[in-house]
Amino acid sequence: MRNIARRIILVLGLHLAERLTGLSSKSQREPKETSMSESADPQVRLTEVARIAVALEAQTRCPAQLLIAQWAVESQWGAKPAGNANFFGIKKNDRAEKCCTVTTREVINGKFIVQNLEFADYDSLEDSCRDYAWLITHGAPYRTAWARYQSDRDLHALIAAVAGTYATDPGYAHLAVTIAGQTNVARAIATARQGIANA
Repeated sequence: MRNIARRIILVLGLHLAERLTGLSSKSQREPKETSMSESADPQVRLTEVARIAVALEAQTRCPAQLLIAQWAVESQWGAKPAGNANFFGIKKNDRAEKCCTVTTREVINGKFIVQNLEFADYDSLEDSCRDYAWLITHGAPYRTAWARYQSDRDLHALIAAVAGTYATDPGYAHLAVTIAGQTNVARAIATARQGIANA
């Protein structure tokens, strides 16, 4: 019964993410095969990203819950990266050595607009996660939210502040906070932490 409940939560989160953020858009080119194939079980993808998120949290202090929540929203729980292994919808930037053009929906003046935008490409899920953690802990758009988190350690406020800046969809922040608080996310993080402790 618990496995069924977990799958329902994953599927509901996936459908809600697609509905709220318009993430069903397809890249204009086929992404290369990544370590998490689109046919893989969502729980397998969650376990893999949790392992990386927990390791990065120890290195960068970027909270695993934040990383996983945005990974889930931006890539439909790891099923649909933007371009090659871009699981966070990170746009082309000075750090990106490779990029691609992706058709996406953005909310501009309260309306969904279809745009062709350039997104960063990565070699792996881990590279994508590492760049995301850098962006949150060092990127100018998140500097104020990150500094506040360093003093108050209010995770929900950090997630809401980052998500509110990260995307144009008005429902994005609420969705990210909801996913970050899901039982399946907490369980995956706890298992990953235990695995590191036992290593």
